[in-house]
Amino acid sequence: MKVVDFHCDVLCKLLIDENLYFQGNKPGKLDVTYERLKAAGTILQTFAIYIPQSMNGRLEPILESIDRFHQMVLSCEDMVWVRTTHDLDSCIKDGKIGALLSLEGVDGLQGQMSLLRIMHQLGIRAAGMTWNHANWAADGAMEQRGGGLTAKGKLLVEECNNLDILIDVSHLSERAFWDVAELSKRPILASHSNARAICDHPRNLRDAQIEKIIEMHGVVGVTFVPWFVSSAEVVVIDDLLRHIEHICELGGASHIMLGSDFDGIDSYMKQLTHPGELVNLQEALLKRYSEQQTEQFMSGNALRFLRENLPFN
Repeated sequence: MKVVDFHCDVLCKLLIDENLYFQGNKPGKLDVTYERLKAAGTILQTFAIYIPQSMNGRLEPILESIDRFHQMVLSCEDMVWVRTTHDLDSCIKDGKIGALLSLEGVDGLQGQMSLLRIMHQLGIRAAGMTWNHANWAADGAMEQRGGGLTAKGKLLVEECNNLDILIDVSHLSERAFWDVAELSKRPILASHSNARAICDHPRNLRDAQIEKIIEMHGVVGVTFVPWFVSSAEVVVIDDLLRHIEHICELGGASHIMLGSDFDGIDSYMKQLTHPGELVNLQEALLKRYSEQQTEQFMSGNALRFLRENLPFN
């Protein structure tokens, strides 16, 4: 069964450690590698550009991350850059692995819409406005004051809509989430968030937020971050299935995708530590859901969303 994963942080590791390689690394250095994506049957992987706090606020690390994407990821034989629906369909037809670029936090754009437009020209097709804290655009989910969008943040939403850049709400504060939901004229997504009703963590989504994403024809990427899944000491796949089941109960069966956060975490769920182990999730899903529904969770919902929302060419 084919796989789409809407969030990993491997570009960050490649940015900060020049001794790492996307292809041909020794095992254990990276979660997401070319070899593991091929083994998993991946047809599309979203590569987030996340800049560590020590380097954040500048444009240069974003550009360097895009360079790593070209030099290390797209240089692999079966990797294809996905910017349009045409790219996506060609990639699937040819049996290749699609690679989509997203921006996790807009700090380095320094409030300038011209830099957002340049990011679009450089292939960015999804953007999360914040990481966990506040920046010039909005408050993040862990910012205690819980503010919403700034004036420039509202301009950013409008410009993302104009450019067909998908808006990722995973790291936003609740107030900022609702600001985006009110302003955006296009569907929104949560690339890597779970259900707060199942695991009460500020990075997870409340039921009303999930229902709003569904209403807007968006998608939610269930994530494998252990502390977003359960407060148990050992987190297992059945714990993740509780989130999937809850989102289904809210009417979201056609809006669930995967957002692993591989390479963005240093502890893991049991039997779900890298793309090669996604077969374990697939097998667990097939015990509860039909083959057709499992396929939708693993890739179908995400592909439909992208076909509906990426630029045509």
